[in-house]
Amino acid sequence: MLRANIFLFIAAINGFLAVSLGAFGSHGLKSRLSEYHLAIWQTGVQYHFYHALILCVVGILWSKSAASGWVNAAGYLFIAGIILFCGSLYWLALGGPRWLGPITPIGGLCFLLGWLSIAVSALRFGRIA
Repeated sequence: MLRANIFLFIAAINGFLAVSLGAFGSHGLKSRLSEYHLAIWQTGVQYHFYHALILCVVGILWSKSAASGWVNAAGYLFIAGIILFCGSLYWLALGGPRWLGPITPIGGLCFLLGWLSIAVSALRFGRIA
């Protein structure tokens, strides 16, 4: 149950951050960034929010039963994806160094592997958790 609470807490914090960063981009950065950089920011916000929601699902799955290792792995992969994918996009949008660009696909791979982990859990156990 503790792990469910941790995933739900992390999901809630990331939902808060996604909404806050989206508002900051729309209001605080609109006059400071080019349309290209605002689009990068917006992509980060969208993926951030989507994966905050799936972290809620991971937490709920943990609270319903003893979740499989696949669900656990998915939660950690989604967290890593938020940090690497979204974090690198935010940094790039703000003019961060170009060497951050190759980090973004690593975060995307974490997202993909997280979703596959949920799928494997569903197929392997006849239900998600």
